[in-house]
Amino acid sequence: MGRIFEKRKHKMFARYDKMAKAFTKIGREIAIAVRNGGPDPEYNPRLRVAIQNAKGVNMPKDRIDNAIKRASSKEEGNFDEIVYEGYGPYGVAIVVETATDNPTRTVANVRMYFNRAEGSLGKTGSLDFMFQRKGVFRIEKSGSMNPEDLELELIDFGLDSMEVDDQEIVIYTAFEDYGKMAKALEDRKVVVKKSALERIPTTFSEISEEQADEILELVETMEEDDDVQAVYHNLR
Repeated sequence: MGRIFEKRKHKMFARYDKMAKAFTKIGREIAIAVRNGGPDPEYNPRLRVAIQNAKGVNMPKDRIDNAIKRASSKEEGNFDEIVYEGYGPYGVAIVVETATDNPTRTVANVRMYFNRAEGSLGKTGSLDFMFQRKGVFRIEKSGSMNPEDLELELIDFGLDSMEVDDQEIVIYTAFEDYGKMAKALEDRKVVVKKSALERIPTTFSEISEEQADEILELVETMEEDDDVQAVYHNLR
């Protein structure tokens, strides 16, 4: 019984830790959105998206409201969005998006992650040719939703492509159509679980399964850093 209890407790703490990290990242996303566009989501599309993403990870409404209030009153620190690029082991390209109130700390940590994995931190912009920024919207699939009808409706709002499986619908748009698509989905009362401007690789690294495990371990380590908002790679 004691061993089972310990396992359950470990899983519970791991779940809470994952949720806390998600809340931290969303909180910074909200702070940056408020700083750039004001505290009213009606007039701040980026804040609307951040709130939407907060709901997607079950962030309580009072925490969302408090995050907006802190950012509005300048209680929240000023976060800078900084992108770091480099190569992991086996030449796999990695892009790290961060939101930080201490760039010196952040770049030191990111460099350490690369170095420990025998990779290297590169110059900003050095990997632009290997990734394409696209708007990505993840929608929970429901029985009443017809993906084909939705696809036809959204073509005029910048729909680039759509992927459908048993669980969700994923919509891709060009970078410049991200806001237009967000508004179109909002107007149609389509509930979006998560949306973001993601970096989609245009070329891929082909490595062994064992080597891929090393890369994914590096990515996971980076994602656990509170300053890191997202990590992208070109591993197939």
